[in-house]
Amino acid sequence: MTAQQSGEAEQARPRRRRRRGRRIALALLVVSGGGAAAVATLGLGGGSPAGGAAATRLPPKSADVIKQTLTDAQSADGSLGYGPSTAATSRLPGTLTRVPDTGARITRGHAVFEVDDKPVTLMYGTLPAYRTLRTGVEGTDVKQLEKNLKALGYSGFTVDEEYTYGTAEAVRQWQEDHDLEESGVVELGRVIFAPGAIRVDTLAAGNGDLTGPGRKVLSYTGTAKAVTAYLDAADQRLARKGGKVSVTLPDDTTLQGRIKEVSTMIEPAAGGGDPSTKVEVVVELRGKKAQKAAETYALAAVDVAFTAGRRENVLTVPVAALVALREGGFGVEVINGATSAYVPVKTGLFASGRVEVSGAGISEGMKVGMPR
Repeated sequence: MTAQQSGEAEQARPRRRRRRGRRIALALLVVSGGGAAAVATLGLGGGSPAGGAAATRLPPKSADVIKQTLTDAQSADGSLGYGPSTAATSRLPGTLTRVPDTGARITRGHAVFEVDDKPVTLMYGTLPAYRTLRTGVEGTDVKQLEKNLKALGYSGFTVDEEYTYGTAEAVRQWQEDHDLEESGVVELGRVIFAPGAIRVDTLAAGNGDLTGPGRKVLSYTGTAKAVTAYLDAADQRLARKGGKVSVTLPDDTTLQGRIKEVSTMIEPAAGGGDPSTKVEVVVELRGKKAQKAAETYALAAVDVAFTAGRRENVLTVPVAALVALREGGFGVEVINGATSAYVPVKTGLFASGRVEVSGAGISEGMKVGMPR
């Protein structure tokens, strides 16, 4: 129960009246797992439910306490593609003399596009280029550059955060190989960093167009197939980075995936309504087999199955059977023949209208009271 719900409950308690020896003190809304259910706090005579307190009459309905595997799961529509795109902008003034084709794949050390007949080269890294790199400069971006130079076969320096004379010499060799001025300085805009190989998604400019700092040239994605799905904000618990999901393709093939990125986005209001919050989830398909199966489709609508929690061999009751005890916590009304008593329980996972319960007074096969 949330702090807000507890506060609402306290405001509701003072209004009391007797009815057939039982008083309904308040109704509390419990939201957990995959839904919401009403939970009543019941008063007996002049008091409230407590562990072992006897009821004055049996409830109108009952349900069994069963042992089962409880799974909090939900499916969502997804789109198979290559994941979200990223803009590649020019940081250099001049004329675009070469742009790639849509769908082209570019790897480390190759040109993403050319300005004034000079390449803007792709290197791997998560930190965007943000300054000119030269001898004496230190930082994470220096180490990122040196890792790429080493991977491309250049040597004579130590991969660390210091741009040394050795680093500058390696840069001169790289510049010579690409017909660039052999300055030993990497000017801002000469390199684009991306997490890995890229696939050109769309073009924003063409050969012969003027470009300059901040002008978009193209957008790109990764080269691996990925799935993008959207969840309501209330279902954000399902989207945990690194969590496992199942993806079902149009031919009913089921692939295993892992949540790679989770971000919140605001969808503009349509027709004068209020804007809505959505959770964007990017799922990477794991393994060569999954990638090969997904390659059959350029784009496709798929089904994504999320699992937020799973509990095996636990006792469960319908959520509606829970009673909020006035002294705190929850209980259930256990029926024993012609009598019943309230038994406190500890709640666990909520899913599919049922809730995991445990406690000294609860066991499999018992019957618990239910509202009408």
